Amino acid sequence: MEMRNVLCQELENLMNQDDKIIIIDADLSKANGTFSLREKFPTRALDVGIAEQNMASIAAGLASYGFKPIILSFTPFATRRICDQIAVSIAYAKQNVKIIGTDPGLAAELNGGTHMSVEDIGVLRSIPSVVIFEPVDNTQLKQALPKVINYNGPVYTRMFRKETPDIFDKINNYKFDLFKGDLIQEGSDVTIIASGILVSEALKASEILSQKNIKPEIINIHTIKPIDEEIIIKSAQKTRKVITCENHNILGGLGSAVCEVLSKNLPTPVETIGIKDIFGEVGKLQELKNKFEMTADDIVKAYYKLKTKFN
Repeated sequence: MEMRNVLCQELENLMNQDDKIIIIDADLSKANGTFSLREKFPTRALDVGIAEQNMASIAAGLASYGFKPIILSFTPFATRRICDQIAVSIAYAKQNVKIIGTDPGLAAELNGGTHMSVEDIGVLRSIPSVVIFEPVDNTQLKQALPKVINYNGPVYTRMFRKETPDIFDKINNYKFDLFKGDLIQEGSDVTIIASGILVSEALKASEILSQKNIKPEIINIHTIKPIDEEIIIKSAQKTRKVITCENHNILGGLGSAVCEVLSKNLPTPVETIGIKDIFGEVGKLQELKNKFEMTADDIVKAYYKLKTKFN
């Protein structure tokens, strides 16, 4: 099932339980899968049209009256376009607004470079009090949404809209914790820290490396701010080599956050997989991963680069 369909189902469940939850779209409810909520909740599923800054301001106003507004749009419109409203009307004003941006980075595919928000994490990481969360698959999204919505404060969720490989449905008794990273696989030779759609690439890279008797440790960091420092430091102490993998500019995102943690606590060699400070372009997801060197093979190359430099 596509993630946007799971998003709609879980939002419907939560809205049935809590009449303070209000969904606000900006002319993209069909694309984001939330259009059907209008029929079920005609006074609580709103569309402001192509007016994203107004959407954020309305949400801040509703939050000031005790409502729990959730605003949705494509990632560049939910972050870059409304950055001032997020900073002043939501974060500075301490308003309990949830922001969902869909199809971050390369996931924008055929919408091209203007829609490929490669900077959203970097922008919002620099705004005080904003929590940044990126679900990996449907299992994690289902468990996460109630906790995200019930968290008191601004949370930005960046999520893929379509089908993703199942990661957590294969893990017995998986329990989501918003502020703890997930140790997906234990290892000893290199730590691979991934987020979002790059987690599946990290697991593919692990299969390749394992054939050469190299044992990677795989960590999913779903909450990039505040980041789980403990899991990063503990793993780096064991492996002494780290690779970060993200669908975002390598400047300002997961890679930067991990390097900040390690430089202060445990200086460790790090290689970063991600978008190398350039704009995106039109293409299908796999083609773009190949072009921007964000595949399992590229993660394997990063391991050998670390091994050559620091062994």
